[in-house]
Amino acid sequence: MQHARRARTLVLAPLVAFLTFFGYGASTAQAAAVWESCDQWGNWTAPDGYIVYNNIWGSGGGSQCIAADSSSSWTVTADHPDTGGIKSYPNAKRIVNRPLDQLNSLTSTFNVTVPQAGAYNTAYDIWDQNYDHEIMLWTNWYGPVGPLGSYQSRVSLGGHTWDIYRGSNGHNNVYSFLRTGNTGSGTVDILPILRWIADQGWISQNEVIGDVQFGYEITSSSGGLTFRTNQFSVSHS
Repeated sequence: MQHARRARTLVLAPLVAFLTFFGYGASTAQAAAVWESCDQWGNWTAPDGYIVYNNIWGSGGGSQCIAADSSSSWTVTADHPDTGGIKSYPNAKRIVNRPLDQLNSLTSTFNVTVPQAGAYNTAYDIWDQNYDHEIMLWTNWYGPVGPLGSYQSRVSLGGHTWDIYRGSNGHNNVYSFLRTGNTGSGTVDILPILRWIADQGWISQNEVIGDVQFGYEITSSSGGLTFRTNQFSVSHS
């Protein structure tokens, strides 16, 4: 087998040199990602201050690797078994750390490519500074997944219509906003959503908004599935 492999290498070498000379090698080669990790808690602070996080936090998970060109362009390949329970939430986040009543604007834009297999949701995870309150905005989902808590109402806020659920995971309060139709891209005006929650008395009007995360809450992805973030940004004033 060693001799056969060497012979194939010798045959291919002139062809590779030819393609490289005429520029084909450079045009077809795929550049390595700026950052990659298969570590459970692997994370990277991008030059723009966003943090990209592999975050395999649930029990019973399989393998998962993340590769980022930037905070707004990153890919996750996950192979988690077809069992219940959330295995991971790979995400990118921007730290805000501003009281709600001192925010004039808080918006985000996203664009993703997700598989039609497995069980997952694509969601924002917005936290207060002390991690007592978790606001989830589900933009799309697939498979047997569902929100925590009980149904509250349907409202139109931030440019979308949501079904709202409220509950607790034993550590923090969870408010889940499920978009009434799946979408892979769009802009969300987050500030009216947070103010609506405060108007219900669920959080205080001067709650400090800690960070805005965006990623994929993966329950199962047997065989290996790819989740691609094509664009993500958060702006506030």
